[in-house]
Amino acid sequence: MSERSNNDFENIVFERKSVRVYDETVKIPHEEMLAMIDEAVTAPSSVNMQPWRFVVVESEAEKAKLQPLLRFNTRQNATSSAMILIFGDLQCYEYGETIYNRAVEEGKMPPEVRDQQLATIIPYYKNFSKEHMNDVVKIDSSLAAMQLMLVARAHGYETNPIGGFEAELLAETVGLDKERYLPVMILSIGKGAEEGYSSVRLSASEITEFK
Repeated sequence: MSERSNNDFENIVFERKSVRVYDETVKIPHEEMLAMIDEAVTAPSSVNMQPWRFVVVESEAEKAKLQPLLRFNTRQNATSSAMILIFGDLQCYEYGETIYNRAVEEGKMPPEVRDQQLATIIPYYKNFSKEHMNDVVKIDSSLAAMQLMLVARAHGYETNPIGGFEAELLAETVGLDKERYLPVMILSIGKGAEEGYSSVRLSASEITEFK
């Protein structure tokens, strides 16, 4: 795992901004990209089904295919080290046995608990409506996406979460089954060539109720 260049919590979290222009000369090595994704997917997910899936678009040829789908977000595509496409796997339960077996192998779960959990969880997931499963994988994948944005800053990179794209075309454009893989968001990532804009937030007192 590559070393992080920034371990300042307040800087990473509270000074994060959406950066849309990057240093085009900087490419993120695959080893470091995988290390950042490994760190990001320590995020929580419902019953640990980990529905997030990542496609890293970095070559000029693949970025050119992506460009027409990006609406108003073409600068990010043109200058970033990569565009990370985050999908939710609507059949993530197919990995349930692999995940729970690994937990047993690593001593994190007794075999009888694995068996009990799988016998309950897999049929439960299979019976979800498509709308319910869409909600589950979007929530879980968004948690991983947020963590990836913060991990990227710890590694010295900036990101921009993008929701403005042609979602119905994204999976097929990168060779995925559009019936199985639900587009959640795109993150541009790279070495920032601008600082990004400061923005305002509603205060906690305006958006919170105590009962």
